[in-house]
Amino acid sequence: MHMEPGNDTQHLEFLLLGLAEDPELLPLLFGLFLSMYLVTVLGNLLIILATISDSHLHRPMYFFLSNLSFVDACLISTTIPKMLVNIQTQSKAITYRSCTSQIYFFLLFAGLDDLLLTVMAYDRFVAICHPLHYMVIMNCRVCGLLLLGSWVVSVSHASLQSLMILRLSFCTDLEIPHFFCELNQVVHRACSDTFLNEVVIYLGALLMGGVPLTGILYTYCKIVSSIHAISSAQGKYKAFPTCASHLSVVSLFYGTILGVYLSSAVTQNSRSIATASVMYTVVTPMLNPFIYSLRNKDIQRVLRRLCITGR
Repeated sequence: MHMEPGNDTQHLEFLLLGLAEDPELLPLLFGLFLSMYLVTVLGNLLIILATISDSHLHRPMYFFLSNLSFVDACLISTTIPKMLVNIQTQSKAITYRSCTSQIYFFLLFAGLDDLLLTVMAYDRFVAICHPLHYMVIMNCRVCGLLLLGSWVVSVSHASLQSLMILRLSFCTDLEIPHFFCELNQVVHRACSDTFLNEVVIYLGALLMGGVPLTGILYTYCKIVSSIHAISSAQGKYKAFPTCASHLSVVSLFYGTILGVYLSSAVTQNSRSIATASVMYTVVTPMLNPFIYSLRNKDIQRVLRRLCITGR
């Protein structure tokens, strides 16, 4: 049977095979991912609440951090709730429209995560390499434009990739060995020519992954040389912690993504790739608030005050 997305999408469904075939493992998976989801959303909301409630945190670094926390909460919300519903209802189905929507929002928030980490690297670069001009360079207008630019680029990329899906035709092989509608997996289920889609995917990966990573590496080369040039040991010690949290998050984000896609090039086991992708889709957004709060005394102080006084 040959289905054209243009005229019969209301009857088209994909099957998300999930992370495990054994029915006995499903309750365990449900509890685990529900716990991780709640911890992630709560942790990121606490970071947002802390940065809003304390005037000492109304600085560019925390402005971008609160936006990163919002994006992380949204990113995990695009995949896990549907997975939990499917486990609870013992259904694997997702409609064509829901699948394309999930692809769009996942790419949107994953792209924003990536771009915000790059913007935060630039913020740290200005703070350490040009400390006397920091507040002049990173003024409210510049921060707003950097955030707006990140949204524009990510929305454009997600829209293009989603529109490219609409040109594909799908036949009978609609099983996706993943827990969400991952772009590559969906494209490979098409029975029409996917060459153009694959070109756009690779170009998108280069734009949204390669360019930001290059920018981050460049800024940290400049940061390291600036810290190295500081003569006093105390000065070096004070400069480095401002980058430590961000560097940890960047390493976790890019390390897990590169791990998944390098392993996908080596192994053909789709289910093991799906399991590995849990690292950057679920674990990274969950750990980000802990990394920032554990390494940041300002956020620790505000969170303690919020817990004690409730305001």
